[in-house]
Amino acid sequence: MNVKIDLNDNHEETTVIIQAKEWSPELEALVKQLNNAKRGRIVGVHEDQSVVLNPHDIDFVYAEKRKVFAATTAKQHIELKMKLYEVEELLEAHDFTRFSKSVIGNIHHIQRFELAFNGNLFIHFDSGNKEYVSRKYVTPLKEKLVMGGGSNAT
Repeated sequence: MNVKIDLNDNHEETTVIIQAKEWSPELEALVKQLNNAKRGRIVGVHEDQSVVLNPHDIDFVYAEKRKVFAATTAKQHIELKMKLYEVEELLEAHDFTRFSKSVIGNIHHIQRFELAFNGNLFIHFDSGNKEYVSRKYVTPLKEKLVMGGGSNAT
């Protein structure tokens, strides 16, 4: 992939042009990341206070009892006032991916995997948090890791 940057005072606004032979998952991920570049933080509620979360500080986001929570690297569970699919769309550009129907996770924080007896993966995060990946989402997770997502995975 070649990257060319043209800095010029004559340009009114920033424009990104992608030239490719064909559409690919990598291009789709790049476009999503460019479209979500200005979105960066999520607001949650912890102990009756609003908390601003940086996506880098989140291990995974999960839904439980009709509420959505972010499990942070500091092992806090902060309630988010969003639907899980809204959080997923927002965090997709930050290499979060679906682990199960009720969980999306940050692949940059994965330390190691364990294979569970039922075919699920058990993920250990750098912070010590743990979460399951259901069988349905194991293959897409592996593809995302191979495509260049999390560099900490072993």
